[in-house]
Amino acid sequence: MSTRIAFLKGHGTENDFVIVPDPENTLDLPPAAVAALCDRRAGIGGDGLLHVVRSAAHPEAREMAAEAEWFMDYRNGDGSIAEMCGNGVRVFARYLQHAGHVAEGDIAIATRGGVKTVHLAKDGDITVGMGKALLPDGDVTVSVGERSWPARNVNMGNPHAVAFVEHLAQAGDLFAPPPFSPASAYPDGVNVEFVVDRGPRHVAMRVHERGAGETRSCGTGACAVAVATARRDGADPAVTGTPATYTVDVLGGRLVITERPDGEIEMTGPAVIVAEGEIDGEWLAGAVR
Repeated sequence: MSTRIAFLKGHGTENDFVIVPDPENTLDLPPAAVAALCDRRAGIGGDGLLHVVRSAAHPEAREMAAEAEWFMDYRNGDGSIAEMCGNGVRVFARYLQHAGHVAEGDIAIATRGGVKTVHLAKDGDITVGMGKALLPDGDVTVSVGERSWPARNVNMGNPHAVAFVEHLAQAGDLFAPPPFSPASAYPDGVNVEFVVDRGPRHVAMRVHERGAGETRSCGTGACAVAVATARRDGADPAVTGTPATYTVDVLGGRLVITERPDGEIEMTGPAVIVAEGEIDGEWLAGAVR
């Protein structure tokens, strides 16, 4: 491992990430290294890590290289691998712009959830084509303490359980993953969103992210919430023929989610690079022993 490793820090609606540029995929980043970097007391701190790699240089992304030059090798804060991160994609795109790899306009980014189309607007907002939601059959329940709620099972390339509650405080402290049933619904764990209404086509949410705990925002979670709310409201675009747009307030800001009649979902929100520097490679090597 080299003595100094470049990094940046960024966030999207306060869902924050350590960014590690590694175009040729030369760095070894085992789960323990990622967890050390994301540690908020002993490391840099982040909800997750964005490993920036050229698609052609990564075995999981080579088949997407013709469509997308860059691959978002995303890791949760505990070092585990995740299929997709909506806020992470926006921050990833902002980094590519910051580094001079891309300009305003449309770009493609490869992820484990497929190739995502991203638009960098002149006003600073970033819109991500999040693909289509899958709505698996079967009833799901989530619990906090002795209370339980029915939840909508929504898959946005990663799994979500969306529960509508009266007050966001009912979600509890969200330090530990909220229990769910049946266990077979989410064999690899789940992101759990608790949702309240704020007004017409306007909701607010809290989320426990799989592998990270409660986060200030979750992009795929906001999309799952908009999809679940549209179904609850009888506003399924595939049925009405009209796009459904929801404003979703998260602890770290606001996202706007639009689902079109063809099922494609777009998420719009900010992304900011706040710092850059160098990681001490010797410290990191010691942290993973």
